[in-house]
Amino acid sequence: MTETNRTGDGLGDDAGTPSHAADTIRVLVAKLGLDGHDRGAKVVARILRDAGMEVVYTGLYKSPKDVVAAAIQEDVDVIGVSLLSGSHVPLFRELCRCLREEGAEHVLVVAGGVIPELDYPALLECGVDAIVPQEARAEVIVTAIADLVAARGRI
Repeated sequence: MTETNRTGDGLGDDAGTPSHAADTIRVLVAKLGLDGHDRGAKVVARILRDAGMEVVYTGLYKSPKDVVAAAIQEDVDVIGVSLLSGSHVPLFRELCRCLREEGAEHVLVVAGGVIPELDYPALLECGVDAIVPQEARAEVIVTAIADLVAARGRI
């Protein structure tokens, strides 16, 4: 399920600046590893789309490397990952490492799903920009992403 309404020429520039319309936030929603339940990710994708964001959904069973490659190809501002499997710390570490390796540190990372608060410091330390609690309402998710992108001066 890819929900997107592309704008811009897709060429970008050498500074890592997104090539799409300056007022449109692009989010890649991903499911990493062996987490085979994607209902929540699809709900979040729809919430973001309905809030005016462009959304790309990668589907199930993606590796961190696959997600980073898709994020670069799709020229997104944010990668949002929903996890239920309990493997969130090593998967997010690898995702953030791959972003750095590809020179894509400008892409923000938002974690969601079932993540114990005890693990928040480890995720933030490895490069996750925000963690959205499982019980977060739609407007909290939208605001968190919009505020992160605005803080980076993108909109």
